[in-house]
Order: sequence, then C-alpha cells, then structure tokens
Amino acid sequence: MLSVQFVTADGNKLTVQAEAGARLLEVAQAAGMPLEGTCEGQMACSTCHVIVAPEWFERLKPASNDEEDMLDLAAGVTRTSRLSCQIELTEALDGIELRIPGVSHDMQIG
Repeated sequence: MLSVQFVTADGNKLTVQAEAGARLLEVAQAAGMPLEGTCEGQMACSTCHVIVAPEWFERLKPASNDEEDMLDLAAGVTRTSRLSCQIELTEALDGIELRIPGVSHDMQIG
C-alpha cells in the first residue's frame, strides 16, 4: 500500500492508503475530498484539479497537451497544478502530498 496525503482548502491534512496503479481522482473521492471528476477521467473537464506539493511535482510524468488545455480552464491553477484523473500511483509516488484548491469551477459547464 502507498501513502497519499491530502491537504484540504482549510489546511486540514488527511493521509490515506491506496494501491499502486490507482488513479488519484478515485483515491481522493474515496477519502471524501471534494473533487467531482465530472468527466470520469476523460479529460473533458477540470473538476479534479489538485495542486501537487512542489517536491513531488517533478516526480510525475509530464502533463499531456490535452491535460494542459483542461488546466487552463481550472480556477486557482498554479505551476504545480495537475488533473488528479491523470496521475496513476506508483511506488515512486509513495507519500505524495496534494492540496485541494479552495475554489473550483469548471469553465466548460459555466
């Protein structure tokens, strides 16, 4: 099992266990994090936007152009923003820390 730490918009921390191969969106939803994932991981929305702790960001596979396009629609994007539906947990990500943005708005929905 791998460890994932979520930091909520109000600063609370929650550490959960997940299996290698799980997508972070599903792990977050199972932990009760407020990530919609409206498109169910098809990169047609930005409702699963998370902010990856800087020390973990470089360990991720680079975002695709499609993911970058969807991040352009997310509220509160930072340099280390990613779509959680596009991050698959690996042993190298054991202990990853993610912040849940305080504002979420999917610009495609309106």
